[in-house]
Amino acid sequence: MGMKRLTIIVAGLGLALGGCALLPAASVTRTAAMPGQLEPIHAAAITRDLAVFWVSSNGCTDKDDLSAVVARHGNTSTITVRRLDQDLCQTPVAEGIEVIWSFEELGLTPGSRVSVNNPYQLPPAT
Repeated sequence: MGMKRLTIIVAGLGLALGGCALLPAASVTRTAAMPGQLEPIHAAAITRDLAVFWVSSNGCTDKDDLSAVVARHGNTSTITVRRLDQDLCQTPVAEGIEVIWSFEELGLTPGSRVSVNNPYQLPPAT
């Protein structure tokens, strides 16, 4: 293969792969700058004015150990539940615990479109 042809192929690959960097930042979910650790959830339910989550607990988790971070994207919002404090207790709650935030607490208007950004994790088998 000639040097000229190799140069053209390498330049073409650079252009093809370089286009990946042009994706808008909004298409990438970023959680690194958020407080605490991303919390896997067992379930979530969004009503007209409440966000309800079920999370794991070793017996001492309560709402103050978690934070709901809201990111707005146009006319929709995304909630990410983050764990601020570890639960070091030794009596796991098999089904997890329920944690509720009102839309008012989250700075959302009732009826807002909301999605959840947490990974789902099944409760441990009993």
